[in-house]
Amino acid sequence: MARIRVLVVDDHRIFAESLAAALAAEPDVDVSAAGSGPAALRCLERAAAEGRRYDVMLVDAELGILAPGGAGVVPAPRGAPEGAPAGGPVDGISLVAGVRSSQPRIRTVVLAEKDDPRRAAKALQAGASGWVAKDCSLQRLLTVIRGVLRDETHLPAALLTGVLRELTAARKHRTESEQLVESLTPREREVLRCMVAGLGRKAVAERLFLSPHTVRTHMQNVLGKLGVHSTLAAVALARRAGVGPVALTGDVVERGGQLA
Repeated sequence: MARIRVLVVDDHRIFAESLAAALAAEPDVDVSAAGSGPAALRCLERAAAEGRRYDVMLVDAELGILAPGGAGVVPAPRGAPEGAPAGGPVDGISLVAGVRSSQPRIRTVVLAEKDDPRRAAKALQAGASGWVAKDCSLQRLLTVIRGVLRDETHLPAALLTGVLRELTAARKHRTESEQLVESLTPREREVLRCMVAGLGRKAVAERLFLSPHTVRTHMQNVLGKLGVHSTLAAVALARRAGVGPVALTGDVVERGGQLA
């Protein structure tokens, strides 16, 4: 009998242990539990190193948000996409994105206390294969676990319309953002990628062999063409358009600079 390896990730200890115990009673399920994002990553890395990778990860949608002191930080996996953990407090959806990037064979299912079309849509965009209510029956959860291993996507019927609406709106915003980015000159796009990487004006100038004054002009032009008023807004729009950061090599002279 092929066994399914499941990792439950939830910072509510009683819930995590109860769910793990219920799943462990199934003859074809091996289950472990982790109480935070960092603990989950350690479990995944250890399992991969030992050649016994997990098949499915069940993640609390509110992971780290309500836990006392937070759930800690999770380093961004190499090459992680937008939304992946990046050294800040981690919630369930950002953990999904990070694991999707670093171990794409693992199927993830988000466990939620309430239906939320917007967060469910974000979970799917991050790479989740399912969204399930925490109070669903064990048989329903097992159906979802086995389904996602067949590459199925599982959503409550009541959420479907709202999630499709959110995904359609996100696609529209992405298209609009892409059109704005296309209005930039090649040099301005290069400057924008530096901004996405978190480089300040001085670091951009040294990287592109330009004067700080010229870089400031390019940054102002980027903001104007994108129709935004801050570096943070420009970076957010760039990410929606799929613009990634420049590859950082060597020492970074200055990070996080703000446009004066």
